[in-house]
Amino acid sequence: MDSIIPIGQKNTFAEYMILFGADNCPPMLDKDLEWSDQNKKYAELSAAEKIQADCDMKATNIILQGLPADIYSLVNHHRVAKDLWERVQLLMQGASLTKQERECKLYDAFDKFTHIKGETLHKYYLRFTQLINDMNIYNMKLEQFQVNTKFLNSLPPEWSKFVTDVKLVKDLHTTNFDQLHTYLEQHELHANEVRLLRERNQDPLAFVANQ
Repeated sequence: MDSIIPIGQKNTFAEYMILFGADNCPPMLDKDLEWSDQNKKYAELSAAEKIQADCDMKATNIILQGLPADIYSLVNHHRVAKDLWERVQLLMQGASLTKQERECKLYDAFDKFTHIKGETLHKYYLRFTQLINDMNIYNMKLEQFQVNTKFLNSLPPEWSKFVTDVKLVKDLHTTNFDQLHTYLEQHELHANEVRLLRERNQDPLAFVANQ
């Protein structure tokens, strides 16, 4: 559903979608036929009603253009964009999780968050930022100290010296993890050198050679 365009975009985006799927695009809804089905002619609508009808028709057609054939056949009878979109979401994603279920999943993700082998500090920071943003959307309150400690303690061993240093110079109750990331970023080269040295020394033959 990445190709579906929200209501409010310029018409050229809708035209682009139609062109992009021209080989197999489903039939489009026609506003005159649609309104005749409802026993009210489009021409008889007020100016505001016409604008609403046009927007709804365009949004409905845009959504239909982005659907696979099996889903399209189940929802093409919907004529209101909001109803259509809710039905599509139900079919393609399943019933929405309750707020409590989402919060549980996010708390679990926070507890299990850790560095992925091979990722840079910046990618690690972006993943953590996304998680915290998702939690903020649901107004899930976490103490600043808790967030900062999680960000620092989930880094791999090569960062241990720099994590200790930053804990000494930063107040984890008042600073934020963005500032911690900026501080640690200055030492990423050295952290990578520590990691490479440790990896070499894990090989007994390499350790003997270095000695």
